[in-house]
Amino acid sequence: MQVPTSASCATSLKPANSVTTREKAGLPPALYALTVGAFGIGTTEFVIMGLLLQVAADLHVSIAAAGLLISGYALGVFVGAPVLTILTSRLPRKAVLMGLMILFIVGNVVCALAPNYTVLMVARVITALMHGTFFGVGAVVATGLVSEDRKASAISVMFTGLTVATLLGVPAGAWLGHHFGWRSTFWAVSVIGVVGFAVIALLVPRQQQTGERAGMMREELAAVFRPQVLLGLLITVLGWAGVFAVFTYIEPILTKVTGFAQEAVSPILFAFGGGMVLGNYVGGKLADRKLMATMVGTLVFLALVLAGTTVAMHSKVGVVLFVGLLGVAAFATVAPLQLRVLQKAGGGQTLASSLNIGAFNLGNAIGAWMGGVIIERGAGAGYQAVPVAAAMVAAGAVLMALWSWKGDGRERTLSRQN
Repeated sequence: MQVPTSASCATSLKPANSVTTREKAGLPPALYALTVGAFGIGTTEFVIMGLLLQVAADLHVSIAAAGLLISGYALGVFVGAPVLTILTSRLPRKAVLMGLMILFIVGNVVCALAPNYTVLMVARVITALMHGTFFGVGAVVATGLVSEDRKASAISVMFTGLTVATLLGVPAGAWLGHHFGWRSTFWAVSVIGVVGFAVIALLVPRQQQTGERAGMMREELAAVFRPQVLLGLLITVLGWAGVFAVFTYIEPILTKVTGFAQEAVSPILFAFGGGMVLGNYVGGKLADRKLMATMVGTLVFLALVLAGTTVAMHSKVGVVLFVGLLGVAAFATVAPLQLRVLQKAGGGQTLASSLNIGAFNLGNAIGAWMGGVIIERGAGAGYQAVPVAAAMVAAGAVLMALWSWKGDGRERTLSRQN
């Protein structure tokens, strides 16, 4: 499926460096530099889930309060995405990406040094501020480096950093934290940030900034308020609220409900990470062919997996299978959800792209909060009720996606009449 994009956006992105025959034959190295940055960001975002019990015990807070460290991070992304995107809109995108990686490094160092829960929460928010803009700007850079029929695949390559972070970074970080203390994990992530900064500096091409680009913020803001863009943002929020209502509390679910030993959590997270890699790849490939069918289909699959987790969590084999399937289902939605917003934003892609990253994380925050409320009020049965509520929220995303798809038909009808 070919995705229409604004000529002005394409011009501002690559005015002197259009897609070459070589880029069409193979993906450019700059995409993999973005992947490294995404790996570090994904690790720091998700690793806290494998350390939830350790952080709660060390800082003398409840598990639900520790879970709010995920909500705080997610809200930081949601706030930082539009603010930093607007503030950096006149700067070259490479410089923006490098500056954001510096903020990432500083935030993780403060996390490692945090003496109490409050400082850790503030440090998590500081780190999160760069997240949405990095992925938003990175997605626009990524899609501008490839031909029209490979845009979803380019997005999925960048987001591979998140999937590999969950496959390798999060289990490794959890192992490191269990053996050397949770602070050691944040020191390791800080080092990853330094590597990410270096490869972006070396591999991402310097892009000219045109006078037209400097005057595009009005177009960017107008694009965000298009009904289909707003609907796309809502779909992203609902879908990922379902994901994180369950995934935030995966460690206590595995240990308190299924009966796994603490040492088994890290290896089981490999199943989720492996599922994410597969889902990210398949979602990107399918979205390049049939975007809306892929978006609706992956959201339906997500709702079914979340519902099935209610039963699967009582079986050790079943829960490992469903942890892997949750990874597949969650990240199969990423490329289509991101590309849908980019498609409907037209020429105002950068802000809309960043806001959709914020929408993913607003969903994360809502899901983590919702799961914590259910667990605290449901006593022992709370963990079992979480996947049911998560599946219902994901089903709401399916309904919104179908409504959005129907809106495309109405737009085509009006276009033919005019």
